Amino acid sequence: MPTEPDSDIEYEAGVAIPGRILPADQWARTGIKRLPLEGPLDWQAIFGRSRPVVVDLGCGNGRFTLGSALARPDIDHFAIDLLPVVIRYATRRGNQRGLHNVRFAVKDAETFLSRYAPPASVAEIHLYHPQPYHDPRKAERRLLTPAVLALIHATLEPGGLFVVQTDNPDYWSYMRETLPALFHFEDHPDPWPDAPQGRSRREILARARGLVIFRGLGRKRDGLSVADASALAASLPRPRFRSRGPWCDLDRREDRE
Repeated sequence: MPTEPDSDIEYEAGVAIPGRILPADQWARTGIKRLPLEGPLDWQAIFGRSRPVVVDLGCGNGRFTLGSALARPDIDHFAIDLLPVVIRYATRRGNQRGLHNVRFAVKDAETFLSRYAPPASVAEIHLYHPQPYHDPRKAERRLLTPAVLALIHATLEPGGLFVVQTDNPDYWSYMRETLPALFHFEDHPDPWPDAPQGRSRREILARARGLVIFRGLGRKRDGLSVADASALAASLPRPRFRSRGPWCDLDRREDRE
């Protein structure tokens, strides 16, 4: 919420949310109440124009999507999260900032990629701090499986960009082992220049605790058919790493909140 009455700037974890709250007559409608039973989606029908599309998987309360949409009005943004409560926050913020180039929806990433995202139709896919599930009994819930990496590869247009970030070194080791099979992958050790304090709430909180942030950029390896990419992904290990360390305490705090 705004830090003072009638303020048009909103803060979270001590850092301003991108953009300003506009007068109500300038608000947009960014929420999709319910995705259709069947896909794929028609980006042009959703946004009323034909522009490059950026997808934010597990968008949380929308910090990255808001900042990117404000900075790049000629690019459309589709953001999803499994939790309805965070999508309500994100939708409200997108509406109040008049962002007609944004849509938010409740959906898990794997279902969205496999059922709703048209093949080779997305310019960028962003994934910030996927849940590592420290309990070994829940490790199978980790998002970045080889099958999901193949779906991300299939969804990106030729040369499309995959951006990933985590503060969990075990998950990062797994990413650096597997992503180069399908993407030209490189580390991005420095803070993002568009959001030097953090592209996500989790990044802001993790940095405040002194945790290292691992960032990576992957360009789609072209020349692989969907079948070839799926076969290559099937040869990769699943994310069965052990996860222990100070980042676990922050995950437990996030779960409580």
